[in-house]
Amino acid sequence: METSVFLVRHAPVVGQHGRCYGITDVECDTTDAKAFAGLAAILPDAEALWTVTPLSRTKRTADAVWAARKVAPPAYRTVPDLIEQSFGSWQGKTYAELGAYGQGDARSTPRHWLTMADIKPEGGESFVEVCARVARGIDSVLDSAKGKKIAMVCHGGVIRAGLAYALGITPEAALAISVDTLSVTRLDRFDGPGRGHSWRVAYVNRDPRG
Repeated sequence: METSVFLVRHAPVVGQHGRCYGITDVECDTTDAKAFAGLAAILPDAEALWTVTPLSRTKRTADAVWAARKVAPPAYRTVPDLIEQSFGSWQGKTYAELGAYGQGDARSTPRHWLTMADIKPEGGESFVEVCARVARGIDSVLDSAKGKKIAMVCHGGVIRAGLAYALGITPEAALAISVDTLSVTRLDRFDGPGRGHSWRVAYVNRDPRG
């Protein structure tokens, strides 16, 4: 039995100007008509299960897909386990203040991300913890919708964590995967008899603009 999961990163956030926002409920820009027309063509219809997270930028993104189709959206399922990583006390600080993206001490600064996968910001969670949470959330959704298509409108960190789960790679390795806003990553899970891996990765970071 095949269950297909379309993971969509939300629309670009606005007003953050190089700041870490994590689980802060920020605004997003849904005016890219070409991107949303592409998403409307790629993503499954109303017969599928559509999920969002507790952060409003995911619902606004899903709504914009259905607006591009010129039809009313289906009821969304909100899945708390698929929320973005909480960066705790780091949220609201600039990347320069955090020494992220190579802007700090070269001996300890990550080259292309905020921090290492096992580092837990004060009051937040590590990416290792995010990976465990996301795996639990994906399993819960898929177990309730086996054999269906599922559109999960979520976050960059969640999509990386989902790929770590599907591929069996380390959280640190998953942080090397690029996930652009409004991109689509498709994972297929095969349940039932047979040997081999349960997951197939159809594509990663697909640009809906073509």
